[in-house]
Amino acid sequence: MRQQPTVRPPDPVPAVPVRWVYPAQPESVSRARGDICTSASRTFRAADRTDDLALLASELVTNAILHGALPAREYVIEATLWRADNYLWLAVSDAGEDVILTPASSWPGGCGGRGLLLIDALADVWTVLPRAARGKSVVIGLAAEGPMR
Repeated sequence: MRQQPTVRPPDPVPAVPVRWVYPAQPESVSRARGDICTSASRTFRAADRTDDLALLASELVTNAILHGALPAREYVIEATLWRADNYLWLAVSDAGEDVILTPASSWPGGCGGRGLLLIDALADVWTVLPRAARGKSVVIGLAAEGPMR
């Protein structure tokens, strides 16, 4: 009987991204925040940045619902979480075409317009990327402390 060769995975084994799809409805914000934070602390051992991640996830999902979701079959948003290169990455994607690349200042009495300012303040890195077929992804990175597990 011939023995199979032993294949050793790289050390550490890279984490497989976790992906969710949510309806573009206000109720999805709290559900997405809970899913993302639970996965970050359990799967990616990122408890040190959970508070920042919770706020950023809420902001990104809210913005995708308000500004990026399109009616019909594309009235959904996607969230993807992964850890690589000593960062915890979160991408929130929608089918909208409007791409805002820089934080804008809001007027003092307004109740909106501070989302990208918040993202810029809390995320260690962030960008907006066009998607191949349609829409965009806002990607944030939080520096992760310690080795990947």
